[in-house]
Amino acid sequence: MSQDLLALFRETGALLDGHFVLRSGLHSRQYFQCAILLQHTDIAAQVCGELADKLRDFDCDTVISPALGGIIVGQEVGHSLGKRHIFVEKDDGKLVLRRGFQISPDEKFILVEDVVTRGGRVQETIDIVRALGAIVSAVGVIVDRSGETKPDFGCPFVSLVEMNVENFARDNLPPDLANIPAVKPGSK
Repeated sequence: MSQDLLALFRETGALLDGHFVLRSGLHSRQYFQCAILLQHTDIAAQVCGELADKLRDFDCDTVISPALGGIIVGQEVGHSLGKRHIFVEKDDGKLVLRRGFQISPDEKFILVEDVVTRGGRVQETIDIVRALGAIVSAVGVIVDRSGETKPDFGCPFVSLVEMNVENFARDNLPPDLANIPAVKPGSK
């Protein structure tokens, strides 16, 4: 699936080349704009169905995702697994459970997201679930671009594609990136 998925990213214009500031604060030459890929409902169903298949054997009552990028992924994975989907969203700069969504103690969750570099939003979502006495059985993402710094979420972590994409701290940019204006195309 990984080569086919990369081809889909390229065909839909969802794999961007340039100078990007990631949500993690790191800089990169490549950016996976999953919203461009997932705007095509047939592709969203196909890709998220593949992710759901990799998550199907994990114990799950509910699928949860961080907004904004994870909402489509969560809805499609939840649909494929026949489970409800809820999401957390930003309020005053941090993720919170809102909109009347409820988490019960001992409820089992699969957490899904579109792209992970450092995994900060995934970890923040896990912390919310665990603080309410529930369990995260597994984490699934479309693109894992964490490379050698793979996050440890304390549960299985699966992806459709693993990319070893170079990331740079703002104060350690290579000359080619330093000469290109940076853009931040993702979530604020």
